[in-house]
Amino acid sequence: MSSARLELRRELFRLAGRQHGFFTAAQAVKIGYSYQAQKYNVDAGNWLRVDRGVFRIPEWPTHPFDHLVRWTLWSGGQGVVSHASALVVHDLGEIDPAVVHLSVPAGFRRSARGIRLHRPLPPATHVEDREGYRVTTPGRALAECAEAKIEQQWLESAVNDALERGLTTPRRLRDAAAELGAVAEFGVHLALEAAGR
Repeated sequence: MSSARLELRRELFRLAGRQHGFFTAAQAVKIGYSYQAQKYNVDAGNWLRVDRGVFRIPEWPTHPFDHLVRWTLWSGGQGVVSHASALVVHDLGEIDPAVVHLSVPAGFRRSARGIRLHRPLPPATHVEDREGYRVTTPGRALAECAEAKIEQQWLESAVNDALERGLTTPRRLRDAAAELGAVAEFGVHLALEAAGR
């Protein structure tokens, strides 16, 4: 392998390393892989095509949140893991959503099976960076779930977990719910009442 190709490969692996082994066609182009080179690497088995314009290094170790990185890249890096999916990331409550919840900009137009899109994006103050994806903060995720009217018992369990672990406070949780409106405020009020707060 030539030194130029080796350096391309190293740069791709550095990028993929920050994204659980995933990368997009656009990112590969930016590194220096033409679309023809991308097709060659897929055909040769060097890359796995996961979705249109999304690839993965085949030998990369799996991680429980790989699917979140995949959907973030599918969204062009615009999406933020939110709602019930964010509760799973923060290990709050017992919820196990059947789809990935992703908040996207108001003008976002793509759709796919296995994902539930929410608009608009949360404010940056309510977003945390993770390896390969972004996720709403625990307080925001709880408020989003209250607004979405998830089962109250699930919300109460998640709120109780968050308070016990010090991930939010009743005041911050009430403030996050107030930003989303009366439905979120009411769900959070009931959950805090159930937690004795």
